[in-house]
Amino acid sequence: MNVIETKQLSKSYGSAQIIKAIDLSVKEGELFGFLGRNGAGKSTFINMLTGIIYPSSGTYSLLGVKGPNDQVKKRMGVMPDYSTLYSSLTAMEHLKFLSALSGNSASKVRCKEVLNLVGLQNHGGKKVGKFSFGMKKKLGIAQAIIHDPKIIFLDEPTSGLDPESAITIQKLIQNLQKNGKTIFMTSHNLHEVEKICTQIAIMKDGQIIKIGTMDELRAFYRSKITVKIKHSPIPKAEQLTLYEWLESAGSDLTKEVNSLTITVDDEKKIAEMIRAFNQCKVDIFRVEVEEPSLEDIFLDE
Repeated sequence: MNVIETKQLSKSYGSAQIIKAIDLSVKEGELFGFLGRNGAGKSTFINMLTGIIYPSSGTYSLLGVKGPNDQVKKRMGVMPDYSTLYSSLTAMEHLKFLSALSGNSASKVRCKEVLNLVGLQNHGGKKVGKFSFGMKKKLGIAQAIIHDPKIIFLDEPTSGLDPESAITIQKLIQNLQKNGKTIFMTSHNLHEVEKICTQIAIMKDGQIIKIGTMDELRAFYRSKITVKIKHSPIPKAEQLTLYEWLESAGSDLTKEVNSLTITVDDEKKIAEMIRAFNQCKVDIFRVEVEEPSLEDIFLDE
């Protein structure tokens, strides 16, 4: 089931078209990473899906219901990239107040349960104004899930956090997905998205230019597989033959003492290289393969 679906969804302000006829489907239970440089249109796109702004054209549906729809809004949670926290309230008061505003008033037991889920179980009576940045991020996620939504939108959930706090938030997000939630998140942390997201889309100038799993995205960039080989000394009589073959098989050949690095366009070339070394009576001690990272794919947009 597609819990998020857009058809030719567009948004313009005057003559400026910010979102350009996007068709997108997100399946139930996905942890969907939505990437793009600043100004690419990510926030505008999310704001349309969450009902903050209206599309100029096209349609979208959430949980099979055409949006915007007030009943569907009660089944989604949103953590925006700007603070909506009230410093004068305690964490417990904050959750009760915001859940009441949404029409899904949470009990004290539910508030405690959610605070425990995000790791704030010992801070329910503490005023939000005294929270650290990382604690506020956790509370932001708590307010997004207090009413047990089916879809959760997270805008930069780990931005500005130290590595330890970021890992804690990442594990929390993964646990939400494992518990059946569909999560749509933006992030500038490419390593984070590569590590935890099941599907990834990259937006540029209001359009989605790449989409798929990490393996699917890599498949488009396998022309840049870097192979590092550590080997025994190459007999002088075999050096010319072996090096000429390697140069014909790949590019950017770099030779060092008993090791070399080469870029190939097909992983089948790796097996061919190993056979060529064996034919030249050269032992291979280690083969390291560096496939394109999400950063490589993102920067190649």
